Amino acid sequence: KVNKHLQPINYWRKITSFRDMLMQKIFKRKKCVSHNGINMTFFVPNTVCHYRVTTFSSKEPKTLDWIDSFEEGMVVWDIGANIGIYSIYVAKARNAQVFAFEPSVFNLEFLAKNIHANGLQEKIKIFPLALSDQTDFNLFKMNAPVWGGALSAFGVDYDQAGSAFNTSFEYSIAGLSADKVKEVFKMSQPNHIKIDVDGIEHLILSGAKKVLMQVDTVLIEINKEFNEQSQDSKKYLSAAGLTLREKHTFDGLSSYSNQLWIRQG
Repeated sequence: KVNKHLQPINYWRKITSFRDMLMQKIFKRKKCVSHNGINMTFFVPNTVCHYRVTTFSSKEPKTLDWIDSFEEGMVVWDIGANIGIYSIYVAKARNAQVFAFEPSVFNLEFLAKNIHANGLQEKIKIFPLALSDQTDFNLFKMNAPVWGGALSAFGVDYDQAGSAFNTSFEYSIAGLSADKVKEVFKMSQPNHIKIDVDGIEHLILSGAKKVLMQVDTVLIEINKEFNEQSQDSKKYLSAAGLTLREKHTFDGLSSYSNQLWIRQG
């Protein structure tokens, strides 16, 4: 005879076991993608990550063209690495040494898993803190705290358009300038830098004056209607001897563009 008092406990154990099994299945779900003969594997635990992977070749083709133009073995800083889409591609396609900067605790888990899934733990180094123009602890704010999510702000109250930031989740984390990071952690000088951090691009550039003086190219997302970001970014990049070569807008977002700045000669 089954003890009636144990029936609810056994039922709850079955529900818990099923839930855990389902979560493990979601966490382990992967998708393979190929671009220019480069095969990659990514974890896709939700629709956001799945979208990033399935649109790999179509979402930002000019970013991939930029990466494909690199010489073999270059040093690349991926600032705002998210789950590692571009870090993994440049490490595989161009045999690059990559430093992936990503402060989101949600993205870090799958950035690390994706690096391991592609066998790139010796090629890609993760920097799990925020970059800004000063060294201090500050709030890292998120609009959508999900795996693969974007729309964040560190140490400021505005979003990628310069409007008031809509915070749904936040925590305190250390932030450093790029120049300080390079000095303290003895990082290799980057040949190429990608910056996509949803609004504080200009603050990161302000803290990277020494690094920028020796970089070959910078690909940075800019909102032309956010004057402080747009004008300050132009000032810091120009002061480092870089020239705007081209810019590409995004479908349905005419005010946003990826700007490619290069060192001529």
